[in-house]
Amino acid sequence: MVLCKRAVTALVFLLTLAAVTHADVVDRVVAIVNDDVITLSEVNEEGKPLLQRVAETVSPPELPEALKQVRQTVIDKLIEKKIMLQEAEKAEISVTDEEVDLAYKRILERNNMTPEQFREQLAAIGMDEARYKENLQTQVLSSKLVNREIRSKVIIPENRIIDYYDVNYTERVEKGGYYILQIGIMWNEKAAEGSGIPRTREAAREKAERIRNLAANGEDFRELARNHSSLPSSVDGGDIGILVEDDMPSDMLEIITETSPGGITPIIETSSGYQFFKVLSSQEGQIITKVPYESVKDEIYDTLYQQEMESRYEKWLKEVKNKAYIKIL
Repeated sequence: MVLCKRAVTALVFLLTLAAVTHADVVDRVVAIVNDDVITLSEVNEEGKPLLQRVAETVSPPELPEALKQVRQTVIDKLIEKKIMLQEAEKAEISVTDEEVDLAYKRILERNNMTPEQFREQLAAIGMDEARYKENLQTQVLSSKLVNREIRSKVIIPENRIIDYYDVNYTERVEKGGYYILQIGIMWNEKAAEGSGIPRTREAAREKAERIRNLAANGEDFRELARNHSSLPSSVDGGDIGILVEDDMPSDMLEIITETSPGGITPIIETSSGYQFFKVLSSQEGQIITKVPYESVKDEIYDTLYQQEMESRYEKWLKEVKNKAYIKIL
């Protein structure tokens, strides 16, 4: 059997990895974290899946630098892990085997896997179940520590939620501006039967008239756009924001300026289909809400909470590291 150069390089690297556990090889300390140390064998064991992947995929000339960067990343991760374990010990926080088993079961349920299937997935990345549960124990311990030090102290006042809503879910109509939703029905002669895409101009016109009638009779314009519009704006419920007169072609401008706020325009023909619009507002200075506040309030809270958590965690970890004795050898 003939091995390619990259495969040979990967094989040599994997043999080198295995050698670090040989009795003739003396393990060495690569970093010190307060009264604890990180050894080369820990780095190789923790980073084995990633190191193996790099060894098999990176070209030989770039391999040494790539492995160096991976090892540094793993060392940084282990330093953070040691810090978390030390802080948890100071706070007298512990994790039972039952808690680890429960977390493990939840992961299996979330991924809809049996233990056997999950072990196969672990084996594919060079990890066994015992090692995974060891890492999981650290994660649960870290989560408890974060709960105590950070999560329990995070409060998101409603005025921050309202401010976020005003910035991200409302728009102010400026002079000469029109806040507009659109629906476009295009035709395609090669469209598959049953695809819902009109194959002729006449069929596209008929569909556009039918959808417009639904909108004019009070059906939700945004939902109609999501379900029927052929235009990219459909994913946003037909929302194309605020346009000023100079942004619109003459035929569009004509029907927009003749339509009162809240009204549906007549249908206009384009080169490949038909379009009509809903004018949400044409009143200068008016604030337009894209979605009702109550419908996104919880979503905004979750976003702000996550941002605050990440910010506080980074600040807390930085402070803890600054107080610690950390030396990479």
